[in-house]
Amino acid sequence: MLDKSKRNMEKEAPKVINLGKSIIVPSVQELAKESITNIPLRYVIENGDWPDCPTNPSLPLSIPVIDLQRLLHGDSKNYEELDKLHLACKEWGFFQVVNHGVSTSLLETFMIEVTNFLKLPMEKKKKL
Repeated sequence: MLDKSKRNMEKEAPKVINLGKSIIVPSVQELAKESITNIPLRYVIENGDWPDCPTNPSLPLSIPVIDLQRLLHGDSKNYEELDKLHLACKEWGFFQVVNHGVSTSLLETFMIEVTNFLKLPMEKKKKL
């Protein structure tokens, strides 16, 4: 017989989270193919609208590098790496990962495939 908490979990449907959808805009590559004379407004930043970089002046001006092996091992240094990861996510929104175990050949193949994908016409990209 199932206990009460298990029965409640089975009755609940998974929650659907709507994250919205992307606005499809022409890529810079597509714009470069056209002979446009004005920059589309969505790409214009007025002088006063430049974001501060970085938002925290004590941050370094280089992309954060996270050592995955240090995160995975349970020594005291992993807290330091975890703090770096947290800061990278909070302040930068992205980071570089090292010591991930992915082979150089796979990464090179991936880069070739991404480059080939980016060269495709927009209509083909949308289908993919």
